[in-house]
Amino acid sequence: MRNNTPPQSPHLLIEEDEDGLVYVGDADEVLDDWEREANAGMDEDDEEDDEELMAGDEAAAGNHSRMPGRDDAKLTFSKHTSPVFCGALHPTEDLAVTGGEDDKAYVWNTITGEVVHEVTNHSDSVIAVDFSHDGAFVATGDMAGYIQVFKVSQNYRQVWEFTLGDMCWMRWHTAAHVLLAGAQTGEVYVWRIPSGDCKVLQGHGATCEAAELTHDGKRLAVGYGDGHFKLWDLKTNTTVMDVPPGPGSSTGIISLAVDRESQLFVTGGDGGCACIIGANGPVGKLADSSAADSTVESVLIDYPDFELKVAATGTLLGTVTIWDVARQTKRVQCSDDEPTGITRMLWLKDSTICAGTLGGQIKAWDLRSGAMRFILEGHWDAVQALVYHKEKNIILSASEDGTVKLFDIPTVE
Repeated sequence: MRNNTPPQSPHLLIEEDEDGLVYVGDADEVLDDWEREANAGMDEDDEEDDEELMAGDEAAAGNHSRMPGRDDAKLTFSKHTSPVFCGALHPTEDLAVTGGEDDKAYVWNTITGEVVHEVTNHSDSVIAVDFSHDGAFVATGDMAGYIQVFKVSQNYRQVWEFTLGDMCWMRWHTAAHVLLAGAQTGEVYVWRIPSGDCKVLQGHGATCEAAELTHDGKRLAVGYGDGHFKLWDLKTNTTVMDVPPGPGSSTGIISLAVDRESQLFVTGGDGGCACIIGANGPVGKLADSSAADSTVESVLIDYPDFELKVAATGTLLGTVTIWDVARQTKRVQCSDDEPTGITRMLWLKDSTICAGTLGGQIKAWDLRSGAMRFILEGHWDAVQALVYHKEKNIILSASEDGTVKLFDIPTVE
């Protein structure tokens, strides 16, 4: 199933040697040659018409692919042969797992870049990978819903597998060997691993788009494609809150966040606004009129040890906004001279918010002032996954350019 992703950018020529290292050729020179051949015999009017068409095409596509000015990554993993959609970092060891459109997942060493284990028996794009909370297991799942679990300490022996049908997401519980996955049909599956004992949180016919565990690990907040929000008790298999689509909910929930007390939830979706849901239902909206025609792709809430309860929203227009949750007002708009659509966001140390973008850059801002702190270059196409390892202070990013990169967080003066 490959028609769900855009074609790779023609703006770079990439070659891979026997060690899997990526080299970027002199793309400008080759493209100039192609252009001269294609334009042979064209008159000036034809050239002007062609330039207008090209400009229109770039505007329609968002001009996402771009030539990075430098590569700030300390390591680039390039074994994947197609866009990479997902990644995770081992909690204690120097290991990463990534998956992509090439129907493969790799476990690899984050110091050397060497492949430790290759998962080849997926038949569709691998869209979810994750290590268990203690690193004992690693799970991989593809778009068709085929999920595998491997025991890390036993040379990645497969200990469990299951096929649930078209899948939207998959993740481990934060404190137990329990695996969760959401289906296109709306059900959420909850398994004990490796026994495979299963519970099913029943859907209502809408796609299960996003989910987050509460911080005590007892409940699961789920957002659905029709704007429905449900809070499930994992022990009793029942809903403890059900917010149907309406004025107090997002239209088509695609992003979700939970505060540290597990009392407030933020949902993002169409219409450029995010909704705040309390213990008894909707309590307000975080609305930015300038982003009304956009989508809130990522939301965050509750930066640790901050004096105020704040939320953050990132949109496809490239706007990142910090909100005062209590007042439901804009606290600061993060500055960006060249905004590009936001795909993922993270809280970092030192009051920093970080975002992956459609243009391949990773940007970070000061949470208090909104001032740009740094930009990490290296990718030339959309960042589809962004993972932060707090103890090691590193970021893993997976991109549609087919590479995965590791970055050290720059020191902020």
